[in-house]
Amino acid sequence: MSDLDYPVSLAVEDFVPVLLTALAAVRLVAPAARTGTTGRTLAASGAVLIAAGGLSKAGWKLIVALEGPDIQALNKALFPLLSAGFLLLALALLRFPLPGTDGSGSRGGRLPAVFAGLWAVAATASAALASTVPVMALTIAGVTVVAVRLILLARVAGDTLAASAAGFWLLGMYVLGPLAGPDQSVTLQWVEQSCNTLTQAAALFAAWRLAPVLCAPADPAFLPPHPIPGR
Repeated sequence: MSDLDYPVSLAVEDFVPVLLTALAAVRLVAPAARTGTTGRTLAASGAVLIAAGGLSKAGWKLIVALEGPDIQALNKALFPLLSAGFLLLALALLRFPLPGTDGSGSRGGRLPAVFAGLWAVAATASAALASTVPVMALTIAGVTVVAVRLILLARVAGDTLAASAAGFWLLGMYVLGPLAGPDQSVTLQWVEQSCNTLTQAAALFAAWRLAPVLCAPADPAFLPPHPIPGR
């Protein structure tokens, strides 16, 4: 049993931001598919890992709240899965070219290998130090790339609301870091989760507005001039 204080209502609410984030990632899979099979695979895999990480932590919290066993493997899986998921989603979004570039986006090269290497280093460091800090920092880095890319794509589309929502999501993710910590009161946990819910709702809002624009076949600004099958 665990002496951690998690009311059941608090634990149940923790599933809300998880579902919001997962839906935001899923919403971006169809647009990513327009850049090729690889784009769809990257986005879909990222969405699965993001959902798995959030559900793992929320599931752990609910088990604890129900006075079940303290399964730390569920708790500690959060940031390794989130960091990998957001890095994959970032790779998918980086495949969308921006006006003024060569029109290819980041469709190959060393970036996937670099991201994989960063995750391996962070995961190894976290295991060696028995600390979530390295993978948590990498998660924030992945979120930053995703959010900035969404902001840029929204600006190209002329969607100020989507750009603002993506910016709010990024700001919220930076704020949530200091709020998290051990020995929190129930009140502080409610404040943290309420902020998290609002933050992830902004991510879903931005993704929901941008997806139709990125999927539009008539908008050449977001598509490579000569798509390569299977890429």
